[in-house]
Amino acid sequence: MKYIYLSIISIFCCFTTAIAQDEVATKKQDTTLRSQKYGIRAGVDLSRLLRTAIDDDYQGFEVVADYRLFKNYYIAAEFGNESLLTDEENLNVKADGSFIRIGMDYNTYDNWFGMQNSIYVGLRYGLSTFSQTLNDYTIYTDNTFFDPDIRDEVIEQSGLTASWIGLKLGIKAELLKNLFLDINVSIRRMINEETPDRFDNLYIPGFGKTNDFSKFGAGYGYTITYLLPFYKKKK
Repeated sequence: MKYIYLSIISIFCCFTTAIAQDEVATKKQDTTLRSQKYGIRAGVDLSRLLRTAIDDDYQGFEVVADYRLFKNYYIAAEFGNESLLTDEENLNVKADGSFIRIGMDYNTYDNWFGMQNSIYVGLRYGLSTFSQTLNDYTIYTDNTFFDPDIRDEVIEQSGLTASWIGLKLGIKAELLKNLFLDINVSIRRMINEETPDRFDNLYIPGFGKTNDFSKFGAGYGYTITYLLPFYKKKK
């Protein structure tokens, strides 16, 4: 009888051990099959809202969004409106218009399971439609005997366009569940711009400041975005 009891105990021990091993294997398998979220992420550029609040000569907003296509590839877009009054020694000009930038981002950061942070590089194509208003200007002269010749004639030209390409670098971190903070910088190269008949563009919405000696410009941003997951893929 004792051999029977020992056999039953042995079988029971083997059975419970097998169940325990199967549970461990199942748990291990579950950890390797965690899912990654795919969906649209949208928000606003906080830097433009902050500048609007503290700079009387500037008004603007920018809406940003991206959509995850593959593991590390995202379709991205930004669009908004800007108005800037440039008050310099010899002229006073206001630029006002809308813009859109579209392109692709690539995430170079390999996340741990459950993380959705990114260190990314992106390409953008930008397009802006805007107007320029020359409020007043001073006629240049090297004769200091007479008072400055200031003309307060208002010259406005609308329907101007500009296009450019840009390189964007940024860091995106998940602060709370599905809530992200993005800090980024960009370098832009002008492709084409329309200028008013009697003066040049000093600022182009979406592109930034322009100058006579270079077609390059730069920008930065601080954005807050929220992810709306559409589906999940197993990693």
